[in-house]
Amino acid sequence: MTWILGVNAPPTGWHDSAACLLDGDGEIIAFSEEERCNRHRHSLYRKPLSAARFCLEQAGIRAADIDVVALGWDSEQLYPRRFADDAAFLAYAVGLDFGDRLPEVVRVPHHQAHAASSFYASPFSKAGVLVIDGHGENESSTIWTYEDGAEPRQERTWQRTASLGYAYDAASTWLGFSFLNAGKTMGLAAYGRAGQLDVESLVDIEAEDFRLAVEPLAESRGSATADEIKEQYDTVVGRWRERYTKIAGADGPSAPEERLTEDPNAILVAYTAQRLIEETVTHLASLTRKASGVEQLCLSGGVALNCSTNGTLPGPLYVPPVPHDAGVALGAAWTVRPPKRRTGALSPYLGTDIDGPGGTPVRAGLDTSDLVRSDLDIDELASLLLDGRVGAVAQGRAEVGPRALCRRSIIAVPNTADVNTRVNVIKNREQWRPFAGVTRPGYGARLWEQQEHLSRYMLGAARATALGRSVAPGVVHIDGTTRPQVLHSDEAPAVGAALDALERQGVPPVLLNTSFNDKGEPIVNTAADALSAFQAMDLDFLVLGEELYRKRDRTGGVR
Repeated sequence: MTWILGVNAPPTGWHDSAACLLDGDGEIIAFSEEERCNRHRHSLYRKPLSAARFCLEQAGIRAADIDVVALGWDSEQLYPRRFADDAAFLAYAVGLDFGDRLPEVVRVPHHQAHAASSFYASPFSKAGVLVIDGHGENESSTIWTYEDGAEPRQERTWQRTASLGYAYDAASTWLGFSFLNAGKTMGLAAYGRAGQLDVESLVDIEAEDFRLAVEPLAESRGSATADEIKEQYDTVVGRWRERYTKIAGADGPSAPEERLTEDPNAILVAYTAQRLIEETVTHLASLTRKASGVEQLCLSGGVALNCSTNGTLPGPLYVPPVPHDAGVALGAAWTVRPPKRRTGALSPYLGTDIDGPGGTPVRAGLDTSDLVRSDLDIDELASLLLDGRVGAVAQGRAEVGPRALCRRSIIAVPNTADVNTRVNVIKNREQWRPFAGVTRPGYGARLWEQQEHLSRYMLGAARATALGRSVAPGVVHIDGTTRPQVLHSDEAPAVGAALDALERQGVPPVLLNTSFNDKGEPIVNTAADALSAFQAMDLDFLVLGEELYRKRDRTGGVR
């Protein structure tokens, strides 16, 4: 048996490190982001050691059995002569003990890894693939044509300093966020859309190209090192921040983060940056379809997490559950060994099982003395939800990617706007931030505009219908959109069964769904993570595997 371990790892992949294991047929055995294992958000500068160990355990193999380690970056270009040999590189980047049998190391260009992670996860046999992020080795946007059985073809490329990711990073940092919190910028931008704000366009769309308002620097000849790219990044982001400062007439918000919606300048900057992304990506999507000669379109790269933009693009459109840098672990591995069998869109449930091998519940040593346990009863779960309770679910194998897809989720009935307020309090989030809704396919067609693939992973904003606004106001944002998830068959058994139970009772089968984590923490991964988070947060119940947990009140009864 051949084994390929894909990684996003330092020194090149310095955030969102991850590991993914494929067998000789290109089938995914396991995939996890390091943050889920080590509990450090985004795993900055940390090697994917725990994620890689999880992958090996899932397959029942040792590090010495790995044949190829595929890295989603050309580390030799970015860090020339930093490592004496592949052994030194693997020790630094991955940290596994491979013994005397060193695996082959394959360095896959960053945008090619992004492109592969999207196309091979999609249901398409041929597609144009658009990759947009901060930067790869020598580029910030690329267009590819992928087809089963053929070598991928790069059609177009744009230089690093003409980066849409840099422009959005600058807006996010102007607002006081980290570049890793770009989702907050997107959420704030909706207030500009709702107010029909007239903003300055920062891109000139040309027939076959685009030109950003902040002129790109002259690219250095040949390949740039990581230090040179960092210097370029700081310069370009600085120029963009100066542009936003000029637009707003201020060098930052006048309100604290929790009250940014009270600051017109903050909304102006967020919406200006959002419109830049939407205008440019719409044009690039059209160029991608033209270059590939097909309508099927895949997106990847960090900018593909911009749900508001994704939702404006016509289909057929596919975005994978892990479009950001963690996804290049999968894309690098698939570049080495594309999947032999493709049966439709990728299942995202590839992470840690809440139970142990063979489905054995792992609760030994976990303190549940202050909790009341019972076997999970779906009718009881539905009753709790209808009673206005907010709870969490941790069941089966964890989903990969930044969106909780009902196996590590907080859920509630969204029949009032007040539930949005309560869940934001529970999660210690700003009150202006929105939540997503989840339902079954048939009912989703009545609640919001239809999306063929984006709603599988909650990666596209869709305008809510009158019915959606009426029955689920808790998941409709200020601009009238939601970021829907459609749950098929038994993908997430407890939540799916709860939706079906609500429908049987004549209640709209839709729930608020958000990630099960407190502020600043990764999404829960194990049973221990779930119990710890449940006890620390003001949640009413926890579905853990096939068990239901409630909290005791001061008299010893059930809350």
